[in-house]
Amino acid sequence: MTAKERIAIIGAGIGGLSAAIRLQHAGYQVEIFEKESLPGGKMNQMAVDGYTFDVGPTIVMWPEAYRELFTLTGRDPEDYIPMQKLTPMYDVFFKGDPYRHYSVSNDLTDLMALMESKDPQTALGFLQYLAEMFERYQVAMDHFIRRPFRHKSDMYNPSMIVNAFKLKTFDSAEHMMAKFIPNKDIQQLMAFQTLYIGVSPKNGPSLYNMIPMIELLYGIHYVKGGMHTVAKGFAQLFEELGGVIHYNTPVDKILIDNQQVNGLQVGDQFIPSKKVISNADFPYTMKHLIDGDLNRGKYTAKKIDQMDYSCSCLVFYWGVDGTFKDLQTHTFIISEDLDDNMARIFDGRLIDNPSMYLHIPSQVDETRAPEGKSSFYLLMPISELGTAQYDFDESTVQFYKEKALATLANLPGLENLESQIEVERVFTPNDYESHFNAFRGATFGLQPTLMQSNHFRPQSKAENVSGLYFTGSSTHPGAGVPTVIEGGKICASELMLDDKTDGGKTR
Repeated sequence: MTAKERIAIIGAGIGGLSAAIRLQHAGYQVEIFEKESLPGGKMNQMAVDGYTFDVGPTIVMWPEAYRELFTLTGRDPEDYIPMQKLTPMYDVFFKGDPYRHYSVSNDLTDLMALMESKDPQTALGFLQYLAEMFERYQVAMDHFIRRPFRHKSDMYNPSMIVNAFKLKTFDSAEHMMAKFIPNKDIQQLMAFQTLYIGVSPKNGPSLYNMIPMIELLYGIHYVKGGMHTVAKGFAQLFEELGGVIHYNTPVDKILIDNQQVNGLQVGDQFIPSKKVISNADFPYTMKHLIDGDLNRGKYTAKKIDQMDYSCSCLVFYWGVDGTFKDLQTHTFIISEDLDDNMARIFDGRLIDNPSMYLHIPSQVDETRAPEGKSSFYLLMPISELGTAQYDFDESTVQFYKEKALATLANLPGLENLESQIEVERVFTPNDYESHFNAFRGATFGLQPTLMQSNHFRPQSKAENVSGLYFTGSSTHPGAGVPTVIEGGKICASELMLDDKTDGGKTR
């Protein structure tokens, strides 16, 4: 590395900021080019008439992943991203007549009381699940999630093959959970979290059952001011280290000459840089920011179109007149027919009986709504644009709004919710595509199927272009805020490794 070598990063999303902080701390001069007016990518925020709404992620799990960058640089995380642990973590309602309600804590005493209230085998199976999943989690973290796969030999060697079999990834999340827990409600309560990364529990590898395990062992936290506080905290740290963020500055092209990055095209301006990191969605980067199949390598436009994508989301942001003492910060409502719900999401049909997630941050944070009022975030997982057999027009939004209001009327205190809504904003798959360049509006990027995970997933280091790197939810290790933070770490490490060894030559 030459002194203060310039690194150009496309996008101030969490992956880009994670990589940027590490590189700036290591002595590089890093500049980020961000198309929006705020940092965070999907971790954005909107303010309307005294209400503030997180646009994208809302749940903090694996809190140490968030704190690591601050401790690395000698800061106290609480000065940037003050957190509180939520107890209980969330409520779950199963639709029916009547709705069935579960309050989910990560207190073992409370959890065992819940499991034992079903039957002894459910309680025993729950403990066996935790033990089994924790063992797999350790293998995954040590051998798969926290490392890159530059070469086939990084995966196809005796040690890695042995560890891969320990993960038992050929089983689905749903089927694996059913083997441990006989009670259907508890099965679904434990397995639906695969939707956090945009994949159905019916098809997602069983490894992703580590998501509820992480919640149960380490808790769910809330960051004061909302998730955008994390993005602002990362951006503040980066700038304190000497980094620069150019807001309202969309990048038009990554400039490449003889398979070597030369810089960026930003409007009519040339930004020279021999090292570029794209935190834009990987499919978007390949299709729109890079010219020429030689530079794209195996990820041609045709290949990108043929890959499997996560679900999208429809989100209603409501400013509500009133407070609701009987509701938690996080509430999940599970469809009476979850199998049909999942099938419709991933085959593109309208969802007659959708599952949904309600987030009310004003329950624990008075800054999120005016006094005596509440900030609501209502999310429904739905089809991405390439799969959906219908348009996301006003009639579709109204169809799902009516489904949401009819469902929420069964929760305590929400019988007259529609009449209490005084502010409304909506985010559809079209908005994910236009605001965040999410290919097909797929909220979580490439679907983490077995054949799109680990060494099969796009890696941090470009295959065919020297000096080009990637991070974000469509790259290894995958989606979810802590995982994307880890991906930024891998990306920065790959770039620095190239500087020490072959200078970033292609594979």
